[in-house]
This record gives sequence, structure tokens and C-alpha cells, in this order.
Amino acid sequence: MIELKNASRWYGQVIGANDISLTIQAGITALLGPNGSGKSTMIKMITGQLRPTTGSVRVDGMNPFANPKVYAQMGYCPEFEQGYEEMSGREFVWQMASMSGIPQAKLKEQVDWALDEVKITTAADRAIGGYSKGMRQRIKIAQAIVHNPRILVLDEPLNGLDPLGRHEICELMLRYASEGRCVLVSSHILHEVEQLTQNIVLLFRGRMLAQGDVRQLRQLIDNHPHRILIQSTQPRELASALITWPHVLNVQLDKTDQGWLEVQVDSPGEFYALLQQMVIEKGYLVDEVSSPDNNLEAVFNYLVKSS
Repeated sequence: MIELKNASRWYGQVIGANDISLTIQAGITALLGPNGSGKSTMIKMITGQLRPTTGSVRVDGMNPFANPKVYAQMGYCPEFEQGYEEMSGREFVWQMASMSGIPQAKLKEQVDWALDEVKITTAADRAIGGYSKGMRQRIKIAQAIVHNPRILVLDEPLNGLDPLGRHEICELMLRYASEGRCVLVSSHILHEVEQLTQNIVLLFRGRMLAQGDVRQLRQLIDNHPHRILIQSTQPRELASALITWPHVLNVQLDKTDQGWLEVQVDSPGEFYALLQQMVIEKGYLVDEVSSPDNNLEAVFNYLVKSS
């Protein structure tokens, strides 16, 4: 649904996005990166607020810049908001719905539906100026979905939400993705994204470091030592056996005597296969196996350090 080809955006001598090429399909895609990584610049090009300095951006094959046809099928929730403090939440969503082209006869129905979707109906007639950060996030998402778009672009949508609010908005995004829509979410909080999707794009200093799911990205750093934690009732015997294996770089026993050992390997796939075979053949008692490196944060941190 969204395609960038060698898209770059410069602000004078400062680069906001550098030669980004990627395709975003239906489902949830997460843009990950620290503040200043280029997420907002990329989103502004996709939503038609900025032209790329070089390269191209297409949404359903169309140039999104100042294009009403694209806006009609896209919902956008910005990270920051300004103005409308004197309006009620309902008035704000009503105004945005009117601007999106919803027929007058359907405005009330659509506005009521959007307010209910984000669970803010009871506060809808209060002035936005008195809203908490979480309520502001909900009303921004309501205006983004009021015209029932096929493409939803959310810039840091979970900021300011309490745990219940985060859960409710995540459920909404997951439901939209299950309906075949395209949901693009930017975030710098890795564990939140990991609960939403495995399809991620990593950005750093305006460059795209990688795109794919966690396992695919893991393949990019297979030469980097992976930590694997193993809990066993025979930790010393197991450690003695593992230290002789190929691909095992180091084995450390847990000093708290809880039966844990940490193994560093340079080929986790082969290690897991050998471990399973050894447990079956030798009868070692292994209670739990996990890897603190097999997650988005480890992948991101390593790729950033390598860039």
C-alpha cells in the first residue's frame, strides 16, 4: 500500500531521511528508532505533508503530497497537537469528519462510532483544554479513524496512555490490521511494538538500518555472540559438556546457585539443535531455555552500534 524508493529529505544542510527504500503492505508495520532517527520525517512524507527532496513516495500508486484522493483513504494521528483547546472532543472530531468528506447525513453516526471506538464517549462533550494527555491521544485517534480509512498512520500513539489505555488502543490497531488495513505505527519503546507486530523497520540518524521480523533481523547479526540462559538441576555437568562444543564461546555458572548458566554462542540455530539432541541422548535435566538477545531491543542496540 505504501512504497518509498530512494526517498530522502533534507532541511537545509540537515538530513531528516536518507535514501530510504521500502514497501509497506497490509497489517501492522512499526517504525522503530530513538528520537531524531527520522521517523517523523518519513511519516510526513507518507502523509503528504512533505515532498521528498530526492526519490519518490507512493500511496496506492499515487503521490501523496497535497493529494485529496490519498487523504480520503488515510487516517493520521500526529505525535503533537496544537490549538482546538476551546472545542469539545466531539466538536473536534465532527470538524475533522466534515473536512474528510463524510456526507452530512452520516456525520453524527460516524462521529459517535469513532468516539466509542476509542472509549471516550463520556468525556466527548468536555473542552479539549481540560483533557489529560491520555484523553488527547484518544481524541486524536478518533479523528484519524472517523472516516473509516484503509490506511492508518499513528505517530507515537501510546504516549501518555495508562496501561488500560495502551491495551485498548493496541487492541484497536490489531483489529484494524486483521481487517486487511495498513497500520503504520512509529515508536521508540521497543517492548510496546513487540506486542503489536513482528514486522518492523529500524531507523537511525535518518537511515533505514533494517526491515523484517525479529528472526530475519537476527540473521543480520549471526556473527555477534548470542547469550542463551539455561536452567538445569545439573548445571556444572552441563557446563562441562557445553564448553567443548563448536560455536560455544563461553559458559558461566550463576553465582546464586539457582541452577542457571549463561552460554555465549556464535550460531544459535546450531546450538539449539545440538542441545535438544544432547538432552534426549544423554538425559540431562533442563528446566528452561531462553535468550535475552532474541528480542527487538538486542537487535536494535547491536545494529545501532554497528552503524
